[in-house]
Amino acid sequence: MKFQTLSPLKLGFIGGGCNSAVGYAHYCAAQLDGEWQLAAGSFSRDERVNAITARQYGVAPDKVYADWQMLLEREAKALDAVVILTPTPEHEAMVCAALSHGLAVICEKSLTPSLAAAKRVRAVCEREQGRLLVTYNYSAYPQIRELQARIESGQLGAIHHVQVEMPQEGFARLQEGGKQPSPQAWRLEDQEIPTLHLDLTTHLHHLVYFLTGQRPLEVMADHNSFGWFPQVIDDATAVVKYSGDMTARYWVSKSSLGYKNGLRIHLSGSLGSAQWVQSQPEELTLNYVDGRREIIERGSPCLVANQIEFNRFKAGHPAGFIEAFANLYREFAMAIRHPDTSKGRAVYKDYGLTPAIEGLALMQAMTQSHNNRQWENLHGKNSTVAARGQRSVKRSYPAVATRGTS
Repeated sequence: MKFQTLSPLKLGFIGGGCNSAVGYAHYCAAQLDGEWQLAAGSFSRDERVNAITARQYGVAPDKVYADWQMLLEREAKALDAVVILTPTPEHEAMVCAALSHGLAVICEKSLTPSLAAAKRVRAVCEREQGRLLVTYNYSAYPQIRELQARIESGQLGAIHHVQVEMPQEGFARLQEGGKQPSPQAWRLEDQEIPTLHLDLTTHLHHLVYFLTGQRPLEVMADHNSFGWFPQVIDDATAVVKYSGDMTARYWVSKSSLGYKNGLRIHLSGSLGSAQWVQSQPEELTLNYVDGRREIIERGSPCLVANQIEFNRFKAGHPAGFIEAFANLYREFAMAIRHPDTSKGRAVYKDYGLTPAIEGLALMQAMTQSHNNRQWENLHGKNSTVAARGQRSVKRSYPAVATRGTS
């Protein structure tokens, strides 16, 4: 891996304490390539947790704040970006305040709990000419980048069907000693959009957006509650019609015993199909129209997965969840340093407001579809939505470029 030669960017955390679900993952990912230095934080409302987290993360005591407003007031000029790691219902106020202080914002998904809130964030971002990025980390796995490159090359032909699923068991499986599970309190309250969608469907939407460039048009969805918490939705399926004559089938669940994190994506095209499973992140399986079957690894001839930025260690030593997060933090640093370059603009396009708002619109339509027991159109009855760049497809098999690994 090429080491960073520039001074690291200064980063602040709002939330992400040592007792949070995602804080330590973000901390590790941000540090991995030397692009960022965690310089300040308001990690928790609990004074003890705040102090312990600061010691664990190496943040000086005079850079730790009891509330996030004070952090922004005192550190905004010294920081290059702030990361929002609090529960989703709290994001809007924090993101808007950080943007108003002139800070670049990195926000944990989902950006907001509702489409209306996301549109208010967009208004502030446009007013302040702000920079906003959302951490959809699964799209930064090397083999997902490889799959995107192969779709772009036309190797799979025109994509006509996608199946994405993310089943988990946390709301159904008993804890040690036969105790019922005890999720965070905010995850046991559904608002306008069920928290299940804000936690899981947001990732699936982004993967479809990132890989295919197609846009959701209409949806039929079904919601259920099968676990220990009948007040919230914990299982959902949906059929989504996309631009480009593409159909996607979604399944998300927190009540499916046997799954810790069953993220899987399968795409079918006119020339071939592809499958990637998050529990086996190094393998991308391709099937071609002539009957050939191919398993791509970082040690195989690849289009992008064996490039130096995805190889902190040689093939055969799996890159996983933290490394995918680190790939995002490295790209986010580049985009914040160089927002007007083609690469910087691409990062903001793939991880900025457009996919965040589109995802929330899809999740809202899923909820309306279930409630109304009918198809819901995302863009009005007679509207048409263009894809984010239609793929030009040739019925041939492009040569696979080979790059050396580090």
